[in-house]
Amino acid sequence: MAKGILIAAMNIGNAAEDEFHDWYDTEHLPERVACPGFLECQRWIGAADRKISVAIYDLDNIDVLKSPGYSAIGGVNLSPWSKRVTSRVERLMRFEGEQILPGDQVAPRGAGGFLLNAMNVVPEHEAEFNEWYNKEHIPSLAAVPGVICARRFRATSANRKYVALYHLESPEVQATPAWKSAADSEWTRKLRPHFRDHLRLVCKAYVRGG
Repeated sequence: MAKGILIAAMNIGNAAEDEFHDWYDTEHLPERVACPGFLECQRWIGAADRKISVAIYDLDNIDVLKSPGYSAIGGVNLSPWSKRVTSRVERLMRFEGEQILPGDQVAPRGAGGFLLNAMNVVPEHEAEFNEWYNKEHIPSLAAVPGVICARRFRATSANRKYVALYHLESPEVQATPAWKSAADSEWTRKLRPHFRDHLRLVCKAYVRGG
């Protein structure tokens, strides 16, 4: 079975930054690390805006989010602290999905940069969109110097159907000439007008107190 993913992207907004990170580091993340089926849990912050927070949770499979272990800490069973903090943030995206490509890879550790690309695509171009992503786009970007890992996911629950995640040596990798060349093929230009609800977040590794 394909590996699952849970992604929580938010703008800290009106939450106090120190309390937000205390909550995430001392309660929210440890709860999920301890939940059976959670394989790798990582935090990222915006490379240009520290108010952007992204957390990714690699799962043994997507059904982990329906398990008793997760139900005990999620949804209606969120802690009072979780409910208070999350009421003050702007949710950019919550994504639950399955890994399309390569299918079974867990996020690598030690990356300094991270790129999230999420979008929908008009239905009449969806088949070609997936062919392009799988056969050209992901392989081309994965080969760019400084790219550690490139993966794709399809939503089981989210307001955007597709997400691509790139672990990078540094946030600047996605701005290099090599990246721009790989990302701007003729096939890409053909399909780009059919993208919808595009969310692109460039992040750096979260370091507590950093």
